[in-house]
Amino acid sequence: GKEIRLKGGQTLKGQTIEVPGDISSAAFFLVAGLIVPNSDLLLKNVGINETRSGIIDVIKDMGGNISISMRPNGISADIRVQTSQLKATTINGEMIPRLIDEIPIIALLATQAEGDTVIEDAEELKVKETDRIHAVASQLNKMNAHINETEDGMIIHGGSSLQGAEVDSFGDHRIGMMLQVAALLTQSEVHMKDADCVNISYPTFFDEIARLVQA
Repeated sequence: GKEIRLKGGQTLKGQTIEVPGDISSAAFFLVAGLIVPNSDLLLKNVGINETRSGIIDVIKDMGGNISISMRPNGISADIRVQTSQLKATTINGEMIPRLIDEIPIIALLATQAEGDTVIEDAEELKVKETDRIHAVASQLNKMNAHINETEDGMIIHGGSSLQGAEVDSFGDHRIGMMLQVAALLTQSEVHMKDADCVNISYPTFFDEIARLVQA
């Protein structure tokens, strides 16, 4: 495999370092911008790493209205998304490691696409903070989605009109944030159990969502 070798005894110096935004956190806003009616959203300074940017490829495959402007540093970009007419896709194989943490929000995206989206080779989802295959399917189905669990993923039947419901994050921050984005599509209220689990990775998430809704 690849090796990285460092020479010892070097003198380290302070530097000014720009840290790009996390694409896993940005993913929730990317999807919101694609599925909430009349949206036009610009996310600045998002890290674009080939090993973690699979969600961008999925959005493009689904026909999402997305534009990417790379920054001079070559590692981050400003990403603009707009409400889009989406089509189903298949996600499997080598794509899975590049977006494993984004699959819950991609599943929500797929509920608003035309056709059936298939996610395969994602058994790892069963051993995350919770069984994310079951969590995604069971909770979005409560909201009138149509998702079938499989041994290694799920089949998402698109074109769902989501409705308010009593849902459970299962204490999983990514499930909680996904359900909050789903709630933006409903006419009736969504009540979420253990919503504060999002604080694990994004303490200001609900404030950011509220700010966007009011914009």
